[in-house]
Amino acid sequence: MKIVFMGTPDFALGSLKALIESKHSVEAVFTQPDKPVGRKQILTPPPVKSLALENGIKVYQPEKIKGSDALKIINDINPDVIVVVAYGKILPAEILTSARFGAINVHASLLPEYRGAAPIQWAVLNGDSETGVCIMQMDEGLDTGDIILCEKTEIGENETSAELFDRLSVIGANALIKALDLIESGKAVKTPQPKGEYTYASMIDKSFCPIDWNKSALEIHNQVRGLQTWPVATTVIGNKTVKIHKTAKCDIKGGKAGEVMESTKRLIISCGDGKCLEILELQSEGKRKMDAKAFLAGNKIETNTVIGG
Repeated sequence: MKIVFMGTPDFALGSLKALIESKHSVEAVFTQPDKPVGRKQILTPPPVKSLALENGIKVYQPEKIKGSDALKIINDINPDVIVVVAYGKILPAEILTSARFGAINVHASLLPEYRGAAPIQWAVLNGDSETGVCIMQMDEGLDTGDIILCEKTEIGENETSAELFDRLSVIGANALIKALDLIESGKAVKTPQPKGEYTYASMIDKSFCPIDWNKSALEIHNQVRGLQTWPVATTVIGNKTVKIHKTAKCDIKGGKAGEVMESTKRLIISCGDGKCLEILELQSEGKRKMDAKAFLAGNKIETNTVIGG
């Protein structure tokens, strides 16, 4: 089938690569405009653009879809289907219906759970034990379209959102190829999503970073896992904000919320439920990430002091 692909970040790479390697033909790629990145604000192309150009695929990067030449370009291509994977723009109805089989989306949750921008992070933040990928026929709603197929996977108790992100990218790519085969053969069964309650996965920003040590050890552990590798959980140690990259549950009896229970070779902090977390990896401002033993060698932290705030 002739395909127009719309996607932007790393998560979309797995699906685009699978399409390139499949029997289908990717006729064009739409992605977000290049953006300045890093301290030097170097103009950087989206990952999807780089992969497309490496494979000789025409790339379009409109600032806005509505009112652009996108519809004319798509109509000229006359694709069988539009594949959308984390594109980052709302598509108008005339584009959603412009291809023979419309537009389908690779969405990283078990819909109607986690409609919205950050389904992977929220699944980890909420401590879910299971998630997955749904291939959905797109409509004008926010992730409200009929489901073509879903693939489930367990979430490890210490798995970060970054690790889950990588796994779901592969799962989504495989599910996409299966869905396209069903669509092409006329065997795709489209199941409407249940009406009523759903979970909305709002965008994640730096306001989610500060750790409240009054919360339970499990909640804080999930926060640390869920905010990897961006924007990263933080706490205040000795009047300095420190990024917390990795934690582990431990059996040491806790004290006050935020109290340092051990700080020689291990950094163990009490949480609000009386249980403790061991901080395994952390990072001072302007420094590299390091394990707790290396951090403590250069940063003396007294036991029984309280961090955070």
